Amino acid sequence: MKVGIIGAGMVGATAGFALVMRGTASEVVLVDIDGARARAEAEDIAHAIPFAASTIVRAGDYDDLAGAGVIILACGVSQKPGETRLALLERNAEVFGAVIAHVMAVCPDAILLVASNPVDLMTQITTRVSGLPPGRVIGSGTILDTARFRWLVGRHLGISPGSLHGYVLGEHGDSEVLAWSGARAGSVPLDSFAAQVAAPLTEDVRARIDNGVRRAAYTIIEGKGATWFGIGAGLARIVAAIAGDERAVLSVSVVEPDVLGVADVALSLPRLVGRDGVSATLWPDLSDDERGALRDSAALLRDRLAPLQHP
Repeated sequence: MKVGIIGAGMVGATAGFALVMRGTASEVVLVDIDGARARAEAEDIAHAIPFAASTIVRAGDYDDLAGAGVIILACGVSQKPGETRLALLERNAEVFGAVIAHVMAVCPDAILLVASNPVDLMTQITTRVSGLPPGRVIGSGTILDTARFRWLVGRHLGISPGSLHGYVLGEHGDSEVLAWSGARAGSVPLDSFAAQVAAPLTEDVRARIDNGVRRAAYTIIEGKGATWFGIGAGLARIVAAIAGDERAVLSVSVVEPDVLGVADVALSLPRLVGRDGVSATLWPDLSDDERGALRDSAALLRDRLAPLQHP
């Protein structure tokens, strides 16, 4: 599958590198307003090809995206000092409006994969601007938060994160919901498994893991300025599910018509991801507290988007 990446910053470039190392894409095209940056990143990634799968990696313009099955949107503007969240959203919406118009003119059948933050709001804006069905506009959502959750729980229990099944739901941000009640280790409920391996999930342990998931980005940003490895790998995982028509269950963000009474909001739930994008939303069993927190997360996202004038 040919994959286009709009935005050759650290997230876009790392996603391209991850695609090459996984052998997911037959071709990767990097497009950026800074053509020299795109060319440099493409060449740097291409030098890894002898150690990985044979993938064509190059920089290009919008016309070079023709035939791409997935377009990763990792573009946008940075927040200016003193700028409000709404003002930043308005500027990013303007950028996305221009980018999406170019993309849709060249590859109208592509699935759009949104990586730019705030990802849930940008996913909703992209859906409206593109006119595509919600299942073909996918935000990376909480795929990274879910990975952090599984990694931290796995470290506590002393098992591989790949053996854990649990999700972070809602906003990719402070209101996200760790769905403890439905989490499993293998097929065993998490509390039961923890008791069997003498690693109980006490309230203190849960609070530490919750904080570790919820505050991870802040810790990384404080140390090095931004996050890119985890989300780059997450984007490559989503592309792999599409390219292989896996119908994999991933926590990604798409516009949902109703979330516990909150209408028309993009947020993350477990979803089936395959060749046509998202084909189904899966509603996990949640505790009353988790359902309330998910409803609050949906309402928060709705309220943040309401004042924005969409292009």
